[in-house]
Amino acid sequence: MAYPNFEKVEEMTRLIRLHADLKTEHGAEGVAELLAETRRVLRSTLTRMKQLPADPTQSRREPNSLSAIRALRPKGPRRLLNGFNPGQYRRRVEGALQARVAGNILGSPVEGWSIAKMLALAVENGDAFPPTNYWRRVPEPKVKRYGMSPREAYTRKGMSGVPVDDDLAYTLLGLLIVEDHGPNFTTEDVGTAWLKYLPYACTAEMVALDNLNRGVPAATAGARDNPYREWIGADIRADPWGYMAPGWPEHAAAMAYRDAYLSHRRQGIYGAMFFAAAIAAAFAVEDPVEAVRIGLTEIPRHCTMSRAVRWALSTAPQIKNYADARAAVDARFKGMHPVHTINNACLTIWGITIGGTDITRVIGQTVAMGLDNDCTAATAGSIVGAVVGARGVPSHWTRRFDNTIHSYLKGKRRFSISGVVTRFAKQARGICEM
Repeated sequence: MAYPNFEKVEEMTRLIRLHADLKTEHGAEGVAELLAETRRVLRSTLTRMKQLPADPTQSRREPNSLSAIRALRPKGPRRLLNGFNPGQYRRRVEGALQARVAGNILGSPVEGWSIAKMLALAVENGDAFPPTNYWRRVPEPKVKRYGMSPREAYTRKGMSGVPVDDDLAYTLLGLLIVEDHGPNFTTEDVGTAWLKYLPYACTAEMVALDNLNRGVPAATAGARDNPYREWIGADIRADPWGYMAPGWPEHAAAMAYRDAYLSHRRQGIYGAMFFAAAIAAAFAVEDPVEAVRIGLTEIPRHCTMSRAVRWALSTAPQIKNYADARAAVDARFKGMHPVHTINNACLTIWGITIGGTDITRVIGQTVAMGLDNDCTAATAGSIVGAVVGARGVPSHWTRRFDNTIHSYLKGKRRFSISGVVTRFAKQARGICEM
């Protein structure tokens, strides 16, 4: 796809602002009237933009209902494990959760940074790049993220328990949804849980949460005035569904669908289903790339997301490191927003193909690629961690976790890691015995 060139519009908007300021300073009359006229034109453009019809052929390839999505899937294993092995499950879910947390913490202080800026920080710190440990120091160490954890809490010496982050909040929220509403929860139940536990959100989740608070039904909260609905938000919420349906990618994808539908559509939904299925498959295979390929069997074969993932897998032999990965994504998806589902999914896949079962290499290379790198490294870590288990996660990533996860969820500010693992195991056993 070729995105429209928006630079001239942005530059014109910038110049209008500057000249409006200048004329106001000079006492000119008519500034307010011209800006009101500009707003009317922009409102008309926005209305007409929303009303443009989507390509009908592409829409048929990219449905939003679960039954239609399933009808367009390729053949897949659907379920890889029957029964529940408590010991094996616990080892794998601990590895998945630990590596997810490590990837998220490593990426959080440099989320969205350019490669050059991250490299400069590494040089300044005397850190390796791509990183092989948490950052030694970060800028603005006392500034709090989400009003709770100072930025220094994401460093190797400043950490005291797992600091807060939205990615991890949604992992915990998924567990709470099933505990409150059962494994057959509905999208309406997800909306109820968001109103109960989420104090705030970003992008697509922000729009959906605002709509819910205004009384918009859960079935339409994600589609109303939501230009973010194909961004990465739903797939960063995918992990708990994989954790609770180990070896059952079809069921994990179905839970991810019901969650994602609250805030996303099309690629946003497919990204969540794909990664949930891949994580579920990772509990049953020994190769993380095999888990990724299985994940693809739960989304429409010809959707844009599926085509991008197949391209990433076919291109993987030529992607040797983080720089190759970023260059390839920038070239193929020029103009795509940095937190879109698709470009970040490709980087996640290459983090896995570059690092294999080496957790340090997987999350370090993925963070070094940039874009939404706390999310991508967390997802890559989750898949590989489920394959290698807790013993495959080097101890320097986990030694400062202190069996604690800090959270901004309402009424749920602190979780024990061991307790979360036990609670996931309880739900997974119940789902596997359904």
